Amino acid sequence: MPAVYRLSVRINDVIRTACSQCRDGPVVSSDPADAFESAPVTPRVAYAIGFGACAALLAFALYLQYVEHQEPCPLCILQRVAFIGIMVVFLAGALHGPARRGAIVYSAVIVVVAGMGAAVAGRQVWLQHLPANRVPACGPGLEYLLERFPLGRALQKIFAGSGECAEVSWRFLGLSIAEWSLLWLIAIAVFSLGVAMRARTRSAH
Repeated sequence: MPAVYRLSVRINDVIRTACSQCRDGPVVSSDPADAFESAPVTPRVAYAIGFGACAALLAFALYLQYVEHQEPCPLCILQRVAFIGIMVVFLAGALHGPARRGAIVYSAVIVVVAGMGAAVAGRQVWLQHLPANRVPACGPGLEYLLERFPLGRALQKIFAGSGECAEVSWRFLGLSIAEWSLLWLIAIAVFSLGVAMRARTRSAH
């Protein structure tokens, strides 16, 4: 019962605040940082949103592969690994609900993984914009490279790219899959930095 009473009091306070703002007009801050700080989004909620976004992106990648028959190249697979890694960290953060230090650590890990994924996506975008006479020849698949070469050497060959990595057979709003991947990875990194900055600012007050 005490918990129900506290909840009812909290709801009543929110309603009275909303009514007061409707009567007096909303308070609008000219500083975007103030608006971001006042948003009722905790690190737990933010990481849950990030997890959902990554899950949706990976689901769409599987749709492109198995429904649209867009077979992923080795660089595409590495980008998927980056998204999976980010999704796992987002999930851990959502379950943990960290405070200031934890949010900074989670966000730092996400930024690092997103940066590595963005480097791979950027490499593929570069390959896709090469003139036809400079596109490298098609190479073996990812499984073959991992079986025949040490991990470091295999990753070096994968990152170098091959002909299939330069092919563009699907676009949306004029952008290829690799270009969308690059944009999403950058957006995720910026989002994670925002979560860490907000957690740090809130703990300072």
